[in-house]
Amino acid sequence: MTPRATAPGLLAVIDMQRVFADPGSPWATPRYADAAAGVRRLLPPFGERVVFTRFLAPGKPTGAWRAYYAQWPFALQPPDAELWKLTDDFADRATHVVNATTFGKWTPELEGHVGPDRRLVLAGVSTDCCVLSTALAAADAGTEVLVVADACAGVNDDSHLRALRTLDLYRPLIRVTTIDDVLAQARR
Repeated sequence: MTPRATAPGLLAVIDMQRVFADPGSPWATPRYADAAAGVRRLLPPFGERVVFTRFLAPGKPTGAWRAYYAQWPFALQPPDAELWKLTDDFADRATHVVNATTFGKWTPELEGHVGPDRRLVLAGVSTDCCVLSTALAAADAGTEVLVVADACAGVNDDSHLRALRTLDLYRPLIRVTTIDDVLAQARR
């Protein structure tokens, strides 16, 4: 029997939620399905070393978040609201879930899941917001970050590409990579 390929690090799947998947949502991510297909390809080699994140609205916005939610009042819903649920293709796979009321998901809870190799592999939505914010904070904390370009999606193609170019400026702390490259590392 051939041993199963194992990818190094922790895979953090950022915000694969209904609010970003639903084409009728004000926060729809047009290439959500493409990102989801990429995430599904990445899951097997990470096994139990996968954390899903969810963006949630705070109970009561404070500071600059008040203006943000004044612009997006539809989002002021409780954590168990339908829009905040992971999409059906991930809900049953999410053994570990980190919730945050911030764009960046680099929380003490997520950091606690990262192993001693300090490698974080990011996929999900949106590249130009929550993925970017998570990557920068994790890198600042001394974690090696790989952003899987073809397992992410932005609010539009241009914003996705601009975010990837920005992230690539942070080499060697942050590296933009592909699904095939991550899977090839797992096979080595």
